[in-house]
Formats: sequence, structure tokens, C-alpha cells
Amino acid sequence: MQEQFNIIDCYNKTAENYAEKFINELDYKNFDRIILKAFGEQNKDKGKIIDLGCGPGQTTKFLYENGIQNIIGTDLSTEMIKVALKYNPKIEFEQADLLQLKYSDNSFGSAIAFYSIVNFDYEQVKKVLQEVKRILINDGELLLGFHLGNEIIELNNFLDKEVNIKFQLFEMDKLIEIIQQEGYKIIDILKRHPYKQEHQTERGYIWLKK
Repeated sequence: MQEQFNIIDCYNKTAENYAEKFINELDYKNFDRIILKAFGEQNKDKGKIIDLGCGPGQTTKFLYENGIQNIIGTDLSTEMIKVALKYNPKIEFEQADLLQLKYSDNSFGSAIAFYSIVNFDYEQVKKVLQEVKRILINDGELLLGFHLGNEIIELNNFLDKEVNIKFQLFEMDKLIEIIQQEGYKIIDILKRHPYKQEHQTERGYIWLKK
């Protein structure tokens, strides 16, 4: 388990550089666009959608521009939120902690956590799943996106900034076991190969229902 301070420090330092690198990444990620659009379309009439760990807001923006305007993006980093608001002034963004969400029970229709568990270990992911389940309405849905693998990548430099950060690659079977322990229903499990422009790890997606 890594210290939350290191996660905040990393993304506060790299927020501007992160946005420059990733703000348009969905332009070449055909599969991600398809699954995001499908998830948004299926859930748009169930209440507000929360984009957890939104970074500079690329997934939030994509959904907003595809008719999902009852949406909020949240991130642990206050600097990321500032950048998200700069790039997307019409969209609602605010700081929030995925491990201890400040929202009331049953207050969102659905949730997205697209690569936002990458800095957590399995125990922390369990806590994330508990918190998301708490804030979702009955039958509310969650879309998880993550890097597949079985290692932890430790960096002291990220996007030209000195940091102390760990990136967790997840084993699908272990995540599924935790998800089932937390009482979610699994709707879909998908994998894809990496695009040549992105970090060369396989990607996993799990579509869940509370």
C-alpha cells in the first residue's frame, strides 16, 4: 500500500503535463470509445453518472459530448481538477477521495473508474468497490478499466517530474474474486491488446451491477 500523499504529490506535480499527453487519448482508442458510449447510453436515464479518478477529464468530456450531461468528474488531485475545469469549463468537476467518498448513500445512478485504480493495491481496490457500491442506487452500474499484469511498477520520475509513485498491474482472476466477494453482479468482462501509442500492457474492463 502506498501513501496517499505520494499519489496526490505525483498528480499535483504532473497535472499540466498529464493533460498535454492524455487529454485527446480517446481519439485513437476505438474500443474505449465504444464501451464508454455503450455504458453511458445504457445508464443516462438512471441518475447522475460519476467519473471517478477523472484526471484532466477526457472520459468525462467524451461522455458529455455524447449526450451524457448529467455527469460529474472527480479526482484526488486538486491540480488535476483545476486542469479539468480549464479544459472543460461547462462540465462539473470536484476533488474527491475514492477510498473515502464524501457522497451520500444511493446518490448516483452509475459510476466509471477508468484506469483510476492504477495506484491502488488489491486491498485498496476492495475499499474502492465498497465505497462505490455505497453511493450507487440499487442496480446501479460500475465500469472499471485497468492495466492487466502481475507486477508493480515503481517510478521516481513521471512526465518529467520527480515523484515517488507505484503503478499496479492487475490479474483478472484476482479482481473478479474481490468483485464477487463484494456482492457485485458481473455483466461483462473484456480484454484488449494495447494500441501502439500507449503503454504496452493489455487492458481489462469489467462492467458491474450493484
